[in-house]
Amino acid sequence: MEVAAAAAGRLGRSTSRALTDHLGGAERARVIVLLAAVLGLAGADAATVGAAAIQLRGDLGISNTEVGLLVTVTSLVGAAASLPFGVLADRVTRTRMLAGAIVLWGAAMLWSATVSGFGELLLARTFLGAVTAAAGPITASLVGDWFAPSERGRIYAYITSGELIGAAIGFGVTGGIATLSWRAAFVILALPAFFLAWLVFQLREPARGGRTPLLSAAAGTAGTENEDEEGEHATDAQHLARERGITPDPALVLRQDPRRMSLLAATRYVLAIKTNVALILASACGYYFLAGVQTFGVEFVTEQYGIAQALSSLVLVLVGAAGVVGVLLGGTLGDSLLHRGYLNGRILVSAIAAALAVVFFIPAIFTHSALSALQWISLAVLALAAQNPPLDAARLDIMSPLLWGRAEGVRTFLRTIAQAFAPLLFGAVSDYVFGGGRSGLQWTFAVMLLPLAGSAYFLFRALRTYPRDVATASAMSARPEAPG
Repeated sequence: MEVAAAAAGRLGRSTSRALTDHLGGAERARVIVLLAAVLGLAGADAATVGAAAIQLRGDLGISNTEVGLLVTVTSLVGAAASLPFGVLADRVTRTRMLAGAIVLWGAAMLWSATVSGFGELLLARTFLGAVTAAAGPITASLVGDWFAPSERGRIYAYITSGELIGAAIGFGVTGGIATLSWRAAFVILALPAFFLAWLVFQLREPARGGRTPLLSAAAGTAGTENEDEEGEHATDAQHLARERGITPDPALVLRQDPRRMSLLAATRYVLAIKTNVALILASACGYYFLAGVQTFGVEFVTEQYGIAQALSSLVLVLVGAAGVVGVLLGGTLGDSLLHRGYLNGRILVSAIAAALAVVFFIPAIFTHSALSALQWISLAVLALAAQNPPLDAARLDIMSPLLWGRAEGVRTFLRTIAQAFAPLLFGAVSDYVFGGGRSGLQWTFAVMLLPLAGSAYFLFRALRTYPRDVATASAMSARPEAPG
C-alpha cells in the first residue's frame, strides 16, 4: 500500500509539473485551472439535474416538463442577472466579486439538497441561477486582460474544457450518486465550491484594457508583441485588418469613453455590431441544443440504447471526453489559421464545426446500437464543442476592451434566454407533441437539430462582416483613451 501511495504521489507531482510547464508557468496555470473550475462547477450542477431527472420525478412526483422547468427558471434568472454582472465586471474588482458569487453557489446547492417539494426546489434553483450569472461576464473580461491576443483561442479552449469536464462529473459521478440519493449528489457537488471561492479570492486583479497579459507561454515574455511605441495594444486580427487596408465602419467608432456609457447605450452599441449579433445567435442555437442534451441525454441514452442508467452516465462521460478534445482542437486551429494570416480563421473553424455537428447527430439519434451511437455522438459533441473557443476569442477582437464585461453580459443574457427555454421545450414537445417515452425524446432531438443548423448558418454569414468589425475595433484601439 505504501509503495502504491508513493508511486501515486510521484505520478501526481510529475503530472502537475507537466501541466504547469505546458500552460506557461505557475501563475498562468493557476489562473487557467481556476477559471476552468468555475465553469466546471456550473456545468456539473446543470448536468446533475439532468442525470437525476428520473429520481427527481420519482421522489417529488414531477413530469418531464417540470424537470425542464427547473433548468429553464435557473437559466432565465441567470440571463437577467448577467446584465448587472456585466456592468460590475467593467467597474469593480472582478476576482473578489467572482469569489463571493461562488460562495453563494455553494450555499444554493446545499439548499437544493434539503428541499421537501418541487416548489422549494424551484425557489432554490432560482437563487442559484442569479449567482451563477457572474461567471460569464467576469471570465470573459479576465481572459481578455490576463492573456495575449495571439493565444486567446487556445486559452479559451483550456477554460471551456472545464465546463465539459464539469458536465462529465455531473453525469458520471454525481449522476451515479443520484441513483442512490439525489440529495447526496447536490451536497457532494456543493462542498468544493467553498474551497474554490477561497482560491479565486487570492488571485490578483489584472489591469484593464488587455495591456498587461500574463507571461506568454509561446514567447516566454509578456504578451506585448502587438504593442507599439505609443502604447497602443491591438490584437493579431486587428493588425491583419490594418495591413490589408480594411476600412472601419465610421458609425461604430466610439467618440466617447466606453467606461462612461450607460448599460442601455452599451447594449445598443454591442448589438449594432453585425458580427457580434451573428455570434450571439450562433452561440444561442448551439447552447439551446446542448441544454436539451444535458437535461434529457441520460434518459434518452438509457431508453434508446437499452442500457442501465449508471452505464448511460458512463457513456456520456466518454462523450464528454470527446468534447474536451473538440474544444482543444477548435481553439488551437483557430489561433493557427490566424497566425498564418487568415483573418477569418477563427470564424471559419467555428462554422465548419457547427455544420459537422448537425451531420453527425443525425445517425446518433436514429440508431439503436449503443456502440454505433457512441461513435456518432462522440464525433457530434467533438464538433459542437470545437466551435466555442474560436468564437470566444473572436468576440474580443471586435470589441473595445473597456466594454468586454458588458458585451459578454448582453451576449450571456440573450444566449441564456434561448438556452433557458430548451429544457422546457424539449420536455413539452416530448410529452405533448410526440407522446412521451423513448420515441417522443427521439423525435424531439431530431426536430431540435434545426436550431443547431441555424448556428452554422449564422457563422457562415459572419465570415462577410467579421473583417470590417475587426477593423472598427482596431480603429478604436489606435485612439488615445479618454481619461477615467
